Formats: sequence, C-alpha cells, structure tokens
Amino acid sequence: MGSGASAFIDEAASKGEHVGVSAITIVEIVYLMEKGRIPSSALADLRRAILDEAAFLRCVALDERIAMKMMEVPREAVPDLPDGVIAATALLHGVPILSRDRRIQASGLQTIW
Repeated sequence: MGSGASAFIDEAASKGEHVGVSAITIVEIVYLMEKGRIPSSALADLRRAILDEAAFLRCVALDERIAMKMMEVPREAVPDLPDGVIAATALLHGVPILSRDRRIQASGLQTIW
C-alpha cells in the first residue's frame, strides 16, 4: 500500500472514522481467489475486518445511487466496470479513492496512494 493511502487509513482510524470498501471489491477478491491470483485467506481476512464492529472498515453496498453516479466517471479514463463502481462510490460519498491504478490516478478524480 502506498504511503499516502496508509497515512489516510491511519488518520481515519485514529479519529474513529470509517473507511469504506466497495462491495465490488469483495466481488473482485472472490474472482481473483478463484483464479489463484491472490491467497484464499484474503477474503476471510477482509470479511473479518469488515464484520468487526470495533474495526474501521465498512462494506459499502452497490445501489442505484452509485449506478447513477457512474455517469460522472469519465469512461475513457476509467474503462473497467469494477473501477468505475469504486470511483462512483467515492464520488457519491465525497471521499477520495484509495487506488494504485494509474488510470484512476490520471482520471482527474481525487485519488490517494
């Protein structure tokens, strides 16, 4: 994880704030586990962190508001559907996107890594 993203998460946790994890991220983790590209423990680790009431991570469900907000995400800059959902989620909630994806970083959307 980049130093900017780590600092952002650390600051949010120290203030008792939550950091959202888009539901599409969980879908991607399942997909990558099935393909053998990430360890099978990744999903269990993330779910444990999200389900822990004392933790700062929270799952943000994909809903119609996010789907409609996707129209504000420049498709030529963020062409992948999951990345578009993540970007729209961040836009809807007025928070930066934590991503190392170069296309998202170059999109003009507020990104931290």
